[in-house]
Amino acid sequence: MSQPTARHRLDYQASPFQIDTLHLTVQLEDHATLVTAESAIRRTQAGAAELALVGEELALVSVSIDEVALSADEYRLEEGKLVLPMDRDSARLTLVTRIDPANNTALEGLYKSEGTFCTQCEAEGFRRITYFLDRPDVLARYTTRIEADKAAYPYLLANGNKVDSGDLDGGRHFATWVDPFPKPSYLFALVAGDFDLLEDSFTTASGRDVALQLFVDKGQKGRGHHALASLKRAMKWDEERFNLEYDLDIYMVVAVDFFNMGAMENKGLNVFNSKCVLADSDSATDAEFDRIESIIGHEYFHNWTGNRITCRDWFQLSLKEGLTVFRDQEFSSDLGSRAVHRIEAVKVIRGIQFAEDAGPMAHPIRPDKVIEMNNFYTVTVYDKGAEIIRMMHTLLGEQGFQKGMALYVERHDGQAVTCDDFVQAMEEASGVDLTLFRRWYSQSGTPVLTVEEEFDAEAAQYKLHLRQHTPATADQAQKQPLHLPVRLELLSTSGQALELTLDGQPFDGLYSLTEPQATLTFDGVNAKPVASLLQEFSAPVKLSFAQSEAEQIHLMSYANNAVARWDAAQGILANAVFVTLEGDTPDSDALARAFGQILADDRLDAALVAQMLTLPSVSTLMEMHSGCDVVALHQARRQLQTTLGSALAAEMELAYQRCVAANDAPHRALKNLLLEFKALCGESERVLAQYEQASNMTETLGALRAANQGLLPQRRQMMTDFEVKWRHDPLVMDKYFSQLATTPMEVVPLLEEINRAMSHAAFDIGNPNRVRALVGAFADGNPKAFHDASGAGYRFLTEQLIKLNGINPQCAARIITPLIGFKQHTGERQQQMRQCLEQLMALEDLSKDLYEKVSKSLS
Repeated sequence: MSQPTARHRLDYQASPFQIDTLHLTVQLEDHATLVTAESAIRRTQAGAAELALVGEELALVSVSIDEVALSADEYRLEEGKLVLPMDRDSARLTLVTRIDPANNTALEGLYKSEGTFCTQCEAEGFRRITYFLDRPDVLARYTTRIEADKAAYPYLLANGNKVDSGDLDGGRHFATWVDPFPKPSYLFALVAGDFDLLEDSFTTASGRDVALQLFVDKGQKGRGHHALASLKRAMKWDEERFNLEYDLDIYMVVAVDFFNMGAMENKGLNVFNSKCVLADSDSATDAEFDRIESIIGHEYFHNWTGNRITCRDWFQLSLKEGLTVFRDQEFSSDLGSRAVHRIEAVKVIRGIQFAEDAGPMAHPIRPDKVIEMNNFYTVTVYDKGAEIIRMMHTLLGEQGFQKGMALYVERHDGQAVTCDDFVQAMEEASGVDLTLFRRWYSQSGTPVLTVEEEFDAEAAQYKLHLRQHTPATADQAQKQPLHLPVRLELLSTSGQALELTLDGQPFDGLYSLTEPQATLTFDGVNAKPVASLLQEFSAPVKLSFAQSEAEQIHLMSYANNAVARWDAAQGILANAVFVTLEGDTPDSDALARAFGQILADDRLDAALVAQMLTLPSVSTLMEMHSGCDVVALHQARRQLQTTLGSALAAEMELAYQRCVAANDAPHRALKNLLLEFKALCGESERVLAQYEQASNMTETLGALRAANQGLLPQRRQMMTDFEVKWRHDPLVMDKYFSQLATTPMEVVPLLEEINRAMSHAAFDIGNPNRVRALVGAFADGNPKAFHDASGAGYRFLTEQLIKLNGINPQCAARIITPLIGFKQHTGERQQQMRQCLEQLMALEDLSKDLYEKVSKSLS
């Protein structure tokens, strides 16, 4: 196999040609769809004489330039390219290609699944539809005419506004769509199918009426109302918070079950994975309702931060994704619990992104090189990218940030730009120097902020000595100091926040660390305070600061910032897990007193209490102490859960009853967590009772999870009942598959159950949702079985990756992550994982998606 080659950010060159308009005629057929593409070509670099268009999996039917057909000897077909003579300043190019959507299992470009034609063009899928300048800095205005069988495909959808439709001979019909805004090819969308339709409207701030349409599978109409209501909330919020108004006459969302991503922001026609749209209380949990609202908002917010202003090249992906994740996080926080949403974001960084920084795929939020662009749709680009935007917001303040956004939109509307362009707009509008801050875009890795404290009672002076250091990563050996916003407060022994003076000046709680080290000197401090550092997780760093358990309990009880209180609780619980791992016994009485007070305080948000009582995940704990025996760590974590459940049995029972009485989403979150504690202590009757009496999916799934995690005797009875009830509903069956895959059984009987599940009528290895729910959940969410010393879990994942390599390489690359982190482990486990990766590397037809991840992990 020839090794794929990398592309480098610094090699970017502007295209010598532009395409100003594109008229597509797509005649849909299962195996022989004809695509006629008429492009207005414009030369932008003098002397350019050849036009090189990219294409994959295409059959070229004909080529003509300015209505003159070209013979085969007048152009060249190279690997992945069509090279044409183009020694003129402008031309009309007409290409006819033939494609096979029904056999496109990669789900990129135009494909057909379950009776629906659908597209996914980000990042580089448009080249599977026609030969084109498939790059984000080529912006064209699109007109799309779709022709298809009318009975089978009554809805023909594309970007923009529909301008024409009608019947054709032979039972076919057509629809023509015009998008007035120039866009890159990755934002092109086409959908043809038969759906149930929900309709609504939204009146913009300027008084324009926008038609809203949500297309869902037949029979699923009742599950679409929440998504449509979420869309209206997002449109209103973006006007009020960012002064950004929608710009077309219609906004459409289509839900499809076969989709590699969560959703896609195609201009005016968002294509969504059905799991990110469909929800009612019987079939979806409270968390899924929140997630749908967030994703609906995310894709809508892309209309300005991604569509109207797009990326110059794919290395700038975080320009749109980091910014838009920040925007959707703010949307969710403004509409719900800001503390809980912030905690969820921090958990992603600590549990997943830090591991990515420490692994073979480490990269800055603006990567420097890439083999397969799909591999860089990562938590680093998205979630760490959002943290970088959030730090900018922290440094500039809301008013300064909004000025920067306004300048950015005014200056770059209709352009393909870079991360530097965004930072420049922020800097100019706010007057804040962000020169050093720009390093966040080019430097990978997780900084470590080491803090030491010093108190001088006689001088009434308290000092914090700060030192930052970023360890080497797989892609970068040398690191530079970064601009770290450090938000902090000092608490008195009675729990009051101290008014602070730093170096003789009033201190507002925010310090910018820009040097490798610094000392903060606070005067007028008469007794040693307790420091709360990195409040709101003000920078995505690891904090090394020695504090006693008593000090952490003090912070958990009194810190004015809810995220800081949660963070202190996480520190207490993590320390207790590691004490257990070492074979010692944590002070259960002290833990019971501390967390008992939290449980008894009914003034606290129940969802926040649930977060504070949730132990750090195994992946987060591994990041804190890399090289641990992962199965022993899982068992220590489980043992601590049992210890807490026993020590707090009375308090948990009272809190559980309060949750039953309240019966709202925050209390259901706490109720389910308490039920899991009870299950781990063997309270099986309560678990079965909640399952049988549940009136919504949140309570049902909470009971099912508790039974599975506690390996209760009723587990199989409950799982069978759930499967019988929902076996014909694929999205709900994903929950069944995930519950099965994450049950902490011994690996051999569990793999037998998983293999039986793969023969279930609801499972389809060609569907990414099913694969992620079963195979992905096992590898990523079951440390006990996946990391069994026999290596059986590793071999099972490898077998599935080999199958997926020939079906859907992008899906395979998404679920390989637990395997490529093998250097985090030691001894026999590391060797077994390496052998599995070497087996993959030896495949003759290894896809670019897997090659990049496997080769980097083995290097």
